[in-house]
Amino acid sequence: MLKSSPDWLIVQGMRRLPLVMIWLFISASVNAQQPRSQNPSPMQETARTHGRVQEKPWKGLHLILTEPLTKPVDLFLAKERRRGRLHLLVHFHGAAFVLQNALLDMGNDWAGINVQLGSGSRVYEEPFSDPARFRALIAAGQTALGRQLGVEVRFDRIVLSGFSAGYGAVEAILTDPGNYNQVDAVLLLDGIHASYVPEGRVLSEGGKIREEDMRVFTALARDAARPDTRKRFVMTHSEIFPGTFVSTTEATDYVLQKLPLRRVPVLRWGPRGMQQISEARRGHFQVLGFAGNTAPDHIDHIHALGHFLKLLLEM
Repeated sequence: MLKSSPDWLIVQGMRRLPLVMIWLFISASVNAQQPRSQNPSPMQETARTHGRVQEKPWKGLHLILTEPLTKPVDLFLAKERRRGRLHLLVHFHGAAFVLQNALLDMGNDWAGINVQLGSGSRVYEEPFSDPARFRALIAAGQTALGRQLGVEVRFDRIVLSGFSAGYGAVEAILTDPGNYNQVDAVLLLDGIHASYVPEGRVLSEGGKIREEDMRVFTALARDAARPDTRKRFVMTHSEIFPGTFVSTTEATDYVLQKLPLRRVPVLRWGPRGMQQISEARRGHFQVLGFAGNTAPDHIDHIHALGHFLKLLLEM
């Protein structure tokens, strides 16, 4: 997969950013060692609220998984209880305190694994290109919780969420048919990208979107749109245009065209001061478009994880 994604820092309470910081944020790519160039946004945004989750360890059971990934990941259970059947959210790319806050409102049956591996979608894609890695991560979570709770733990429902570069892990996991069948729902927060063909040639100049990069998400959208499916799929996006690879707006447009499904304009307040400007829905598949092309607008999506998770599961 030759594509990048903006790797914006998650900064609590971020409202105004110097131009040099915006340049650094937008410059991350699939290869953290050799970042691909992007077109930095010179914009600063001060009108919207950009509400942020309070940065603190939220009350609950906190564990660390040292395997099967090269970096430790956080495992969280909102309320410690001797219950063996749980639901699981696996989130890719973002601070653990955001996931913890989101799960506190989901009830006592939810556990969460927060995977933070670094910059660019490639660092998330590569570990999960081995289908066994995802299954090992799930098994490690079950074992750790079972040891702590004193019961055999099984996950009745598995939900994947990815913010920004985290979509790389989600795509790699869903590419394997066995893992695809195991996943019940997917939430992508301003994080779905692809390469242009030829590389770097934007759509307005005759470029096309590389179909291979979108195949698994298009298939999931079709499945979730069927009335008889258990699959659920929600994508949110901003108006950020990286310039050298496919934006989240262009990527979601591509998926909608393949169904086909038309987005409609709306004017609606979203979570944490976000402003929704478009939507499309069929069955259990939904795309939500939001205003903004700056760093704070991008960060809004991860801090609204709890809101969008509820929306996903209530569809």
